Amino acid sequence: MYYVYIMASDSGTLYTGFSTDLVKRAWEHKNDFTDGFTKKYSCHKLVYYECGQDFDSMLRREKQIKKFRRSKKEALIKSINPGWRDLYPKIAI
Repeated sequence: MYYVYIMASDSGTLYTGFSTDLVKRAWEHKNDFTDGFTKKYSCHKLVYYECGQDFDSMLRREKQIKKFRRSKKEALIKSINPGWRDLYPKIAI
């Protein structure tokens, strides 16, 4: 499986990413495991994700979402997570 996801900070900064292991990757973001954007801006909440089996289509989807205006990203998040809850506990079972 391939995953496209959005991490958010408490101040509202958004990060869109791609992974083959969403649980591991979200954990790395949540715990500042690597230097980079999510560590710098404290993007620790997994607020959106989608999955698929085709590498190319999911990579295209990540790039598509990255190009979205903020308002469109917010609408995407609210479509599955209207309260902007951290979805990590749901997937880390």
